Amino acid sequence: MTFSDESYNLRIELNTQGCELTENEISDLEDGLFTLRNLVEEFPVSNLYITVVHHGRTDDYHVKTSLALPGKKLFTGDRDTQIHPAYERCIRKLVKKVQAYKQQLRGETEYVKQAEGTHQRLSPSQNVDVLELEASVNADDFASFRRAVDVFESALSDRIGRWIQRYPEIESQLGQGITISDIVEDVMVNAFDRYPQKPEGVPAGMWLESLIDPTVQALIQSPDEEFANISFARAVMQRSG
Repeated sequence: MTFSDESYNLRIELNTQGCELTENEISDLEDGLFTLRNLVEEFPVSNLYITVVHHGRTDDYHVKTSLALPGKKLFTGDRDTQIHPAYERCIRKLVKKVQAYKQQLRGETEYVKQAEGTHQRLSPSQNVDVLELEASVNADDFASFRRAVDVFESALSDRIGRWIQRYPEIESQLGQGITISDIVEDVMVNAFDRYPQKPEGVPAGMWLESLIDPTVQALIQSPDEEFANISFARAVMQRSG
């Protein structure tokens, strides 16, 4: 069973193994996210992955959560004979980890620069046409969207090159089946898919930059799906070129 909710800034993906959840149970899980939603609302992107596994031999549930934020991924897990108690403990632990992470950010120079507006944003080579981006998404026209964000490609490539140094498992594959250009295309596809969830007022460059880390993490966790995104992007651009 898979369930996703993208109606809030906190994107939720729920997966179950060995069990099925009713609509009421899913609604209860969402209702327990009020504090977490408020904590992450200032982040341009926040993805929450919830996994519920039922172990038939012991007849208990293992609940696992992972929260992907720009620059950080937080994990929690718990077990119980019922789903909800384990889930509530997971979310409480996750809230504490987010609070600690935000406290850490406040003490770092990079966060201070962003707060003061002096952070060097991802800058386009020329002005980006926001209306063209929106029209492309509304028309479900990835080729037009990709051409419109092409002004960010050079800066995005440079930023990705530095970013993946945090991920040796990806950096070691550069030139051996994966390139920075591949990751750029994957970010572009993800930007097209998620554009309707782009927070209002966030500059396009800052938002694109916020997609780098979730894209790289997805490439590590689900390489087949992400390579399919890359192939799709390249095929569309070849046809439109």
